[in-house]
Amino acid sequence: MRDPGLPSLEQLRVFTAVIDHGGFAHAARALHRTQSVISYTVANLEDQLNIALFDRSKRKPTLTEAGRALLSDARAVLMRVDSMRARAKALGSGMEAEVSLVVDVMFPTCHLVRILDAFQEHFPTVAMRLHTEALGTVTQMVLERRANVGLSGYTVNTPDALDRETAGHATLLPVCSPLHPLARLEGSIPNAIAREHLQLVLTDRSKLTEGQDFGVLGLRDWRLGDLGAKHALLRGGIGWGSMPESVVRDDLENGRLVELKIQDGGAFHYPLFVIRRKDEEPGPATRWLIQQFVELDHTLPHPTF
Repeated sequence: MRDPGLPSLEQLRVFTAVIDHGGFAHAARALHRTQSVISYTVANLEDQLNIALFDRSKRKPTLTEAGRALLSDARAVLMRVDSMRARAKALGSGMEAEVSLVVDVMFPTCHLVRILDAFQEHFPTVAMRLHTEALGTVTQMVLERRANVGLSGYTVNTPDALDRETAGHATLLPVCSPLHPLARLEGSIPNAIAREHLQLVLTDRSKLTEGQDFGVLGLRDWRLGDLGAKHALLRGGIGWGSMPESVVRDDLENGRLVELKIQDGGAFHYPLFVIRRKDEEPGPATRWLIQQFVELDHTLPHPTF
């Protein structure tokens, strides 16, 4: 038995069209070909593959067992080729091959998912590289060109090499386990009392904000490099600390965490900024992404606390 030959893309398109349109005649009309051309093309494909794709003993052409097995392969080949052509067209028009985005861990996930879902619909040929980091590491990644765009929290000094625009905010709430001693206190908690208890603080792995403390009251603190670990420790009753409201919303509603009313460490507005290097001209997909983050500053309500 001879080895199968190499089918052409045209043969694969005709093969799948016969299935998609319900027969040879319908496929001929859809592809603007004569029925004889469709039949001849399929017959040539069967000859190339050295296998029968259709059972012609029935009134309506029906896939053989081999035809059903090879149909998925044909669709996969055509999908990859169409994707390649679409990407080549996009690249030829100046579209980026990929966009690298680094996002501050405090940024509300619901907004990120919504924006990235729209991104894939608008730019299906552009690959996305997503990173999540804390504090100055976001800025450092953009500075070092490891990311095209950053969604950063506040830093005392923004490097001159970066362009920065406001991009909404995250609401941070001081929380602890309902079993923690601070949870048993009623009313506003004086700073002096809060300082006596272990505070969990998110640390910075970059040099840009090294040594800078944001919202640290406790005389004793644990520095954590992962927001998920901080969340788990808080729920486990170890210390107190501030968390994004979007992350702990369910915990507060279900009583796994409680919000603390600390005198000078209560809920606060954590400003966010979209940043990029000034010496890099963003492509169409990057510009669109930046605009979505900038518009958050106009659509999100600003807190009054």
